[in-house]
Amino acid sequence: MRVAIYPGSFDPVTNGHLDIIKRASGLFDKIIVSVLNNSAKTPLFSVEERVKMLEEVTKEIPNVEVDSFSGLTSDYAKNKDVKVLIRGLRAVTDFDYELHLAQTNSLLSGGELETVFLTTDLAYSFLSASTVREIASFNGDISKCVPDYVADKLYEKYGHK
Repeated sequence: MRVAIYPGSFDPVTNGHLDIIKRASGLFDKIIVSVLNNSAKTPLFSVEERVKMLEEVTKEIPNVEVDSFSGLTSDYAKNKDVKVLIRGLRAVTDFDYELHLAQTNSLLSGGELETVFLTTDLAYSFLSASTVREIASFNGDISKCVPDYVADKLYEKYGHK
């Protein structure tokens, strides 16, 4: 069985993330979308809230499983016995950072962990979770950026609607 992990903060999950998840699900038998509990960041949503949002927006994709983890991605992949990571690229600026991560994960895994890059659909190339959070904080229209369920959760978090 071909299994891949798509790790990330997903704070919140955007249409760009969902695009990568859907496309990856066609390439692999199973995709584990894994929410990183990163102690270096202060997320808007808790890990549990992000997992719930991802479960809701991926419920129609049968080969997607949602999980969470903390620590090194390479250790998490080893514990899951998975050898492939999925990462999305929006622009050339992402590539430098993502290449560094891919090489680090490969080193930490003894060369066992491969990273597959999927380029984001052009419609979402500008989109980032931080941009979505900022727009939502001012009660701006995020309907083209995130699924409706996620938009409702964002507006609710900021005290709108």
